[in-house]
Amino acid sequence: MSLRVGYFPHNNSLFVLRHTGLLEQRLPDVTWVDLRDLPQGDRPDIRSGLPTVHSDQLFADGGYDVIGTGFTPPVTGLAHGRDLVYVGISGPRLENGRLVVRADSDIRTVADLVGRRVALAHGSWQTTLVLFALADAGLSWSDIEPVDASVSAGQQLVDGDVDAWVGSYPSLTDVEARTELRTLVETDGLFSHPSLWFTRRDVADEQPEALRAVIEALQESDAWIAAQPREAAQLFVDDARSRSTRSDHFDRGADADLDAWEHALTARPWGVRPVDDAFLDEQQRAADLLHANGLLPIRVDVRSAVVPWISEAVSATLTPST
Repeated sequence: MSLRVGYFPHNNSLFVLRHTGLLEQRLPDVTWVDLRDLPQGDRPDIRSGLPTVHSDQLFADGGYDVIGTGFTPPVTGLAHGRDLVYVGISGPRLENGRLVVRADSDIRTVADLVGRRVALAHGSWQTTLVLFALADAGLSWSDIEPVDASVSAGQQLVDGDVDAWVGSYPSLTDVEARTELRTLVETDGLFSHPSLWFTRRDVADEQPEALRAVIEALQESDAWIAAQPREAAQLFVDDARSRSTRSDHFDRGADADLDAWEHALTARPWGVRPVDDAFLDEQQRAADLLHANGLLPIRVDVRSAVVPWISEAVSATLTPST
């Protein structure tokens, strides 16, 4: 029984699981696929579409069978005809990131973003945050000038190249240390912003025991992160430093800062939970808004991606502390 698991640092749980060996104890024939080493393909115009790289690789030869991401990629995949299904979600990551401006900015409300440059990692949870905030203010995607930026693009805000930025930790730590910021939109009160994991329907149908192994290993690994956040943080720092020796392009700020990574890991929830109605309602709202704003080609029904036995399997692994 073989399974390919995609991982990268921005899904903290799978990244740590890759380095603990806990999954191999349950599933010896596992292949780890570093998403950063896969071809990314062309990114669509940020005004007219969403990148589908995560779901594309889920269905590609040489890609992966299971992946963990933020809020937006599963919706994007469903809208592009990918037959994917949810595996589980984390608890709310309300302290993970927010929409910020410089403290000296004249932008005081979301309404002030009309015509302004807003930097975000397009296609990630950040697209959903911006879209929800705009909708709550009676605005649409076309009212702002979105700028597709990397997750560590805070320097653009510091330099004044953009007017607002959706920042997340640990990158926010570095920017906050150098520049006074003001929060324009908190994640709390807007949406739950969980991590989530998903797979293909054929994997769910044909390899149930392998998926159960992934769920059980994630629970054990996440419990270790919660108990040993600094040791877990060291894994991210070591990875960043290792990759810096192989690349001319490297963010030498928070990506290699042990304290910043420990803060980021301590501030977020751990453990896998089954998808529930509250999460699915948020996913559906995101899907509907993305479609209404021209970012998805069709409207989707996110509940079509729920497989009951998977939710039951996740529930069976829960402990009172999960």
